[in-house]
Amino acid sequence: MKRYWLVVGVMLAFFLLLFGLVEWLQIPLLTDPSAWLNRGGILAASVGVGLLIADVVLPVPSSLVMVAHGALFGVALGTVLSLIGSVGAALTGFALGRRGAAWLERIISPEERFRVERMLERWGALAILVTRPVPLLAETTAILAGASAMSWQRALVASVAGSLPAALLYALTGAVAASFQNGALMFGFVLLVSGVFWLVSQRLKAKPNQS
Repeated sequence: MKRYWLVVGVMLAFFLLLFGLVEWLQIPLLTDPSAWLNRGGILAASVGVGLLIADVVLPVPSSLVMVAHGALFGVALGTVLSLIGSVGAALTGFALGRRGAAWLERIISPEERFRVERMLERWGALAILVTRPVPLLAETTAILAGASAMSWQRALVASVAGSLPAALLYALTGAVAASFQNGALMFGFVLLVSGVFWLVSQRLKAKPNQS
């Protein structure tokens, strides 16, 4: 599966390069969107959701956007807005993967394709769920899942399940603290929640084998 992992590495390198380019150019909307988000109202909600969806191809500070949603719109609406944006990003990445599936088939051999399909069939939905809060990996995983035989319905369920904890926790941070300064701490907690999801799924998968 060397060629497949090479494709994965190229994608990660591409996203890292984009991140570095945006940081170097200091594009205000992507490095610090607070000026647009602090205006509140429909404009802030639209900009926030749009940025989260664009995060699939652009280095958006998604944690800041989600915290801002909580600070501006409260826990319930802030969570919904962040969830829409995050799931929208995952499904956009999935759609990009669908479009690139034919290209990927030309690169890897049928045998390698078969092994990749088996791997994604077993772990694809879980990978989407666990990596949703993780920069770079979230985008890469969604695109690769789209290039597989995974159904849209399965991708949607995994995206919602993986995005909801981050959306809720960041919105709660914004609503309670009304400050971007707690975002880093909450990001670490979201990663911990993702790890717990993974451990629970492993336990559930192991139970049938023990009977």
